[in-house]
Amino acid sequence: VQLVESGGGLVQAGGSLRLSCVASGFTFDDYAIGWFRQAPGKEREAVSYINPSNGRSYYADSVKGRFTISSDNAKNTFTLQMNSLKPDDTAVYYCVADAIVPLTIRSWSVSEFGSWGQGTQVTVSS
Repeated sequence: VQLVESGGGLVQAGGSLRLSCVASGFTFDDYAIGWFRQAPGKEREAVSYINPSNGRSYYADSVKGRFTISSDNAKNTFTLQMNSLKPDDTAVYYCVADAIVPLTIRSWSVSEFGSWGQGTQVTVSS
């Protein structure tokens, strides 16, 4: 499993950014795919994921209504569209693929069968 991220950067509060993750070595039908983030001095946080069993998307309360996760199986790519960004969204964002599908976004702790992208910095200025 290999995950390569792109996107991220510096944006003013209220702006938008789009993160993309190109995946290889697995099929989306078998893995939960999603995003984590880690801000300086804070624990890593699960942001969003897609459950391959039902195709539904799940979001952390902190981003619900502002972020949208999507996938393109034909292109082996999944994205995180981030709108109405806030300074609190500043973090390194990681795309993740996990063969163990989490029960909830809060309980998601990537399993030993999970893989991470290299991370991309998102900085939101006030």
